[in-house]
Amino acid sequence: MWKYVNDTLMQFRKCFSREKAFRWFAVTVLALMLWLEHDGVTSIIRTLGINPNFYENLVHFFHASSWKLDSIIECWVRIVFKSGFVYRVAGKPVTVGDGVKKSKEGRKISCVKKLHQESENSGKAEYIHGQMFGAVGVILNNFGKFFCCLLSMRFHDGNEVVGKWAGDEKAEYSHVVRLIYEAFAIFVIAGVPSILLLDSYFLSIPAMEAYKILTEQHGNFMTIVTRGTAINVAFEEPPGRTGKRGAPRKKGKKVKLIELFESEKSSFITGKVNIYGKCETVSYLVKDLLWGEGLYIKLRFVLVNLGKKKVILVCTDLFMSPLHIIELYSKRFKIECSFRSFNQVIAGFASRFWSTAAPKLDRFVKNVVMSERLAAVPKEMQSKIVSAYKATEGFVMMACIALGMLQLVSLLFGEKINVFRWLRTQRNILPSEATAADFMRKTFFRKSCFKSDLEIASLIQSVQMPDDEVNSQLDSCG
Repeated sequence: MWKYVNDTLMQFRKCFSREKAFRWFAVTVLALMLWLEHDGVTSIIRTLGINPNFYENLVHFFHASSWKLDSIIECWVRIVFKSGFVYRVAGKPVTVGDGVKKSKEGRKISCVKKLHQESENSGKAEYIHGQMFGAVGVILNNFGKFFCCLLSMRFHDGNEVVGKWAGDEKAEYSHVVRLIYEAFAIFVIAGVPSILLLDSYFLSIPAMEAYKILTEQHGNFMTIVTRGTAINVAFEEPPGRTGKRGAPRKKGKKVKLIELFESEKSSFITGKVNIYGKCETVSYLVKDLLWGEGLYIKLRFVLVNLGKKKVILVCTDLFMSPLHIIELYSKRFKIECSFRSFNQVIAGFASRFWSTAAPKLDRFVKNVVMSERLAAVPKEMQSKIVSAYKATEGFVMMACIALGMLQLVSLLFGEKINVFRWLRTQRNILPSEATAADFMRKTFFRKSCFKSDLEIASLIQSVQMPDDEVNSQLDSCG
């Protein structure tokens, strides 16, 4: 198991122009897989017993110019797609995209702004001050166990000004448009047409316009499966030429999708589909209709009756089986499970990178005013803000890799390590990320750090305190 972790991390060596930068990358990813306390860079030092004198070196690594985030993402995508666990439907990998918000109290941290919480969870405040990230993941599967492995996570809101300074051409794009482009870039790296699962928030004109542009430029390389809402309407095909003067019509009769559940009740077909691990009987109706005022792109709508629930699913592939669409969308929730593990197990948002050059966040003024204050920062100070911005994105991406490593370890070695943390009955063949992390904490120093043939062991030992210093400190403690 540790040899697999070692060999996987070694594949990232080509992403770094300096050996020391790669060493700190490997140390960071391993610490994020193992840590229990979540105090940012300080906890990385404590978890692996690193010499405290190297604290500033580790902080400097996140700001260094010896690595690029794009190259790390590209390497990680290739590793995951070569793992053999990618879940496919009709030969296409299944990916998921979504946004995640994390509250931040720091007043000089990059991209912190006032955000609205769409969640229906009563335990969450309606408005928070924090950061918003957009993530793209791929579904992994083995022995019926599904994970969503996060391939990319970057700022998607509040970064219009700083992102432009950092050379990000898409920083001004909206969240939904940017996610479409980032998912497509991942498909290009993987070199295979893929399916992208999105929630109902992404059924929008800007998102479908971006999809249409990419399809026209690169062909049918992306299939989007999303969900409609009760207020969505579509249009029938326009009638043929009527012989009257003027341009031909672009759309036909308006169709209120929610009304089809009653008006075409007799046309629904019954079928069986696997949803959330259970075989369910559903009734469904398929309609290929035009959607989007002014866009009029043809989409496949699948209206589903699941018990008392009425669901409207949407797919850009007009030839995909409706049962495949229903089963596919049930996998979308896996990214929410990954966000939970990312936050609770890995603590991937625990970074505290800030810059004195950034204007102090005023929680009582509008986001527009804060953006204007940020834009007024002198040019000679902008590089410091960009450096903190890059460090935050880098930390989050390394946390995605750490979580993905735990998932791959669970899929590969789960039957051997899934004997811990069960109180009574073992319910699953393969363990969760939390169980895998717990096992690795218990075996790390015993199985890996004292094996001289592992490169990661020598990398960690090179930054730990010398044995004579440790022994003298232990002796002084009695």
